[in-house]
Amino acid sequence: MTAPIDLTDFTGWVPFADLPAADVPTGPGVYVVVRPTDEPPKFLDVSPAGHFKAKDPTVPVAELAALWVPGERLVYIGKANLGASGRRGLRKRLDEYRRFGAGEPVAHSGGRRIWQLADHADLLVGWKVTDDAEAAKTETAMIAAFRAHYGVRPFANARN
Repeated sequence: MTAPIDLTDFTGWVPFADLPAADVPTGPGVYVVVRPTDEPPKFLDVSPAGHFKAKDPTVPVAELAALWVPGERLVYIGKANLGASGRRGLRKRLDEYRRFGAGEPVAHSGGRRIWQLADHADLLVGWKVTDDAEAAKTETAMIAAFRAHYGVRPFANARN
């Protein structure tokens, strides 16, 4: 089964570890995290992600298993706005996400469930540049389309 979300306009498609060397745009946009296999996942008992403000990002394995969408590779949809300073955007947001997953105490708990996938090092990140005002609208529309198709959000999306 394929999600009703067209990812042909997305570029990048690199593992998180390769993001520092990738040509990630500095502007606003949306990004997705895709698991490159249809095999059922294995989950880690403890998340390797950072403890921002001393909060453990670990989710019980039973909860992770219940949230999994069988046969779907798209596991997270996110957005990156420019922020009040005008200096945020995709490059900065994805770097925060990568660093959080690498165990640093960074403020990116959204999508934290991906780090408990045993094969999280294989996940691919794709992005699409949008206008700043369109980033949130695009993210919301993509999550809504996924939810309309499956009845649930993507695996690692906790809200929208």
